[in-house]
Amino acid sequence: MHQPTSDLRIRAQKPLIAPAVLEDELPLSDAGARLVAQSRLDVAGIVTGADDRLLVVVGPCSIHDSDAAFEYAARLKEVAQAHARELLVVMRVYFEKPRTVVGWKGLINDPRLDDSYQINAGLRLARALMRSVVELGVPVGTEFLDTTLGQYYADLVSWGAIGARTVESQVHRELASGLSMPVGFKNRTDGNVAVAIDAIRSARHAHWFPSLTREGAPAVLGTTGNDHTHLVLRGGSDGPNFSSAHVAAAVELLRKHQLPPHVMIDCSHANSGKDAARQPVVAAEIAARIAAGDRALAAVMIESHLLAGTQDYRARPLVRGRSVTDACLAWEDTVPVLAQLAEAVRKRRAVTG
Repeated sequence: MHQPTSDLRIRAQKPLIAPAVLEDELPLSDAGARLVAQSRLDVAGIVTGADDRLLVVVGPCSIHDSDAAFEYAARLKEVAQAHARELLVVMRVYFEKPRTVVGWKGLINDPRLDDSYQINAGLRLARALMRSVVELGVPVGTEFLDTTLGQYYADLVSWGAIGARTVESQVHRELASGLSMPVGFKNRTDGNVAVAIDAIRSARHAHWFPSLTREGAPAVLGTTGNDHTHLVLRGGSDGPNFSSAHVAAAVELLRKHQLPPHVMIDCSHANSGKDAARQPVVAAEIAARIAAGDRALAAVMIESHLLAGTQDYRARPLVRGRSVTDACLAWEDTVPVLAQLAEAVRKRRAVTG
């Protein structure tokens, strides 16, 4: 028998549920499917400039407590309905968190927050929560980090993101080319915007790549390309990039490549100096420019939860409604920000006619 050469660093193996099986266990209703389909069309209209509302993707940095997340969704629904003529509100429902070195990787990877890595349980929790939020009447958005996990819940998602750490990844560009919803690409962590625009251009083309089918079988997938990919400015190691000058430079580069001249501003991350409490300051500047008639500003993102701040995921007991990853804005501080953005859209309409 020859010397073994494969799987030398694999210490264990567990079966993984097939996406189609999980979807059969937790199916989306007809009403939920209509909401997803319509909100995808609405998001596409906004990021291409056909709809003059503002897209607002708001919610926790990451989900670790389904009950608290659903309470947030119920509160968000009321505010979203109040501003529906001006804002299309999509809830952040993020289950995967990229780590710079190590740390908690999200609800799917470690749903018990105890390093037990019950991934099948995490997938069930993730799909169940997304389904509940959609059935409540609130569209959801998420980041696609692991390129296979989207098969388990992509049918529920109205807006997707490719993050700053994966924007340069070929496999994520290929994935986005086949996703059924509009997808935002964040600029790289160092602030480089050109890489994100390259990613947008790539994802608009057809691709062939190996992946898994909904039945869980290996396959080569062929895509049509995603013509609703767009740019998300989130700042970088060189500082914020939401100023008029930064947006103008980004729009010029988009126009150069015949892409829609509309961007999303992430009010968190480097744009707020990694200080969640400063997100309203960023949003206020964006609102002022929208009110003055700026049509390049099509969308914003805000990290918000029931309570402000963050806590260590290993703390016991955990404080309900407080993030275990990046710090978030408190709910009571989020509501006036949404009202301010809605008023800015009304003023923009008055200015632009």
